[in-house]
Amino acid sequence: MKNISVRDLDDFRIGQVENEKAATGITVIISEKGMAAGVDIRGGGPASRECELLRPFSTAEVIHALVLGGGSTFGLDASGGVLKYLEEHKIGYDMGITHIPQVCQSDIFDLTVGDSKTRPDKDMGYQACINSEKQNYRDGNYGAGCGASVGKWLGMDYCMKSGIGSAAVCIGELKLGAVVVVNAIGDIFDPEDGKMIAGLLSEDKHSFRSTEQMMYEMAEPKEKGLVGNTTIGAILTNADFNKMQLSKIASMAHNGYARCIRPVHTSLDGDSIYALSSCKVRADMDLIGTLAAKVMSMAIVKAVRSAGSAYGLPGADSVKNA
Repeated sequence: MKNISVRDLDDFRIGQVENEKAATGITVIISEKGMAAGVDIRGGGPASRECELLRPFSTAEVIHALVLGGGSTFGLDASGGVLKYLEEHKIGYDMGITHIPQVCQSDIFDLTVGDSKTRPDKDMGYQACINSEKQNYRDGNYGAGCGASVGKWLGMDYCMKSGIGSAAVCIGELKLGAVVVVNAIGDIFDPEDGKMIAGLLSEDKHSFRSTEQMMYEMAEPKEKGLVGNTTIGAILTNADFNKMQLSKIASMAHNGYARCIRPVHTSLDGDSIYALSSCKVRADMDLIGTLAAKVMSMAIVKAVRSAGSAYGLPGADSVKNA
């Protein structure tokens, strides 16, 4: 197995755009020929669009773009710009009078980080598609990761900056990658050594506290605020699977979340994983699902370690025991 860049998965185009001042943005993954897709949503509060397309009884066999965005429900407008771009480039189902693209989207809640009134819109969606022509993907405080944060059990005063991260591997002709926006209420751990690398800060903000331990100590019911914590990601592969099989692969990829994020899949999260395939190489589904979990955990670590301090939130490189 060899490590590669997510940009080496040449069946997919990835474009990003962000509003750095407002701390929000989007990341779009495009397949001009269409990609088989599945999804597994486990958090209690997702903000999403057109996920019904990925159910086994839906007629659509492929989608043409996946949007990962900020802005929570408001940011779902960005898909309008993606649709406009795809239609102009005749990407989608040929209906004679026009091409109709199939676009899915999931968003994080980043409204408490920057300007809560500025959200991804159609113009941003369209520009991200243009940027995909140059494969401008970058890890860190870019695209949908611009306003991401983690460790929010005690609110925004003791949380840390996170971002978007990626990882990819190849085994012979088989390629598999992951892209993930880490915006968790929980703490983040590196599964290679078990050490916490980001999350709930101590009172002096120079070290960590354990979110899990604080939850155990606060055993009485906690007044819960907005559902503002969602880790959203995608598995990209050239392995040949249908959308039912890809949904199972997405389900197995959630093990990557569980290895790195504690707690995860809470009622305050909207945790979602898509699995996307260009369907070129035969492979074993359980092998791919197992590999997807590993690569997803690698991408989560990359998202945290690549994110620099911003908006008053410290990055992992500024906390001594990270």
